[in-house]
Amino acid sequence: MFAGFRAFIATSILALSALIAVPAIAGTLQCAPFARQVSGIDLHGNANTWWGQAEGRYDRGHEPRVGAVLAFAASRSMPVGHVAMVSKVLGDREVLLTHANWSYRGGVERNVRAIDVSANNDWTDVRVWYGPIGDLGLRSNPAKGFIYADAPKAVDQAPVRIASADPTGGAAMRAAF
Repeated sequence: MFAGFRAFIATSILALSALIAVPAIAGTLQCAPFARQVSGIDLHGNANTWWGQAEGRYDRGHEPRVGAVLAFAASRSMPVGHVAMVSKVLGDREVLLTHANWSYRGGVERNVRAIDVSANNDWTDVRVWYGPIGDLGLRSNPAKGFIYADAPKAVDQAPVRIASADPTGGAAMRAAF
């Protein structure tokens, strides 16, 4: 019985040490850093702060334009909001969006459909394509409007950067100094 317990403890310690030795991902790709990278709009922080931060720095409005960032408001289902870049305008009330962390945690979706369902046709209530159901999402999402960039980056050429932990424990950084 004691040998079985020792084997269990040894196996448990080995399993835990494997978890500790494997470098952890520093985080999942989020919508805000991705939108900043593909749009060139230099705002930081949670997506629900972008609309306010843009005031006085970027033009804002309620007309979709290629390269603009659609800023979603915070809601119960999106406590920190969401941001997505307009990759194509299909009409006054329909666009294609390129964004991260919507249908799939950390995933990037390019050219997905979004429609304006607001009563005033001002993009303050939006339904967005949701991958798991293969259609527009079942709920609408509150939005503030569009933040306009000077010139959008080409979506297919913009690399996606994902942060990860340094498996060397920072040795490379320390060696540089």
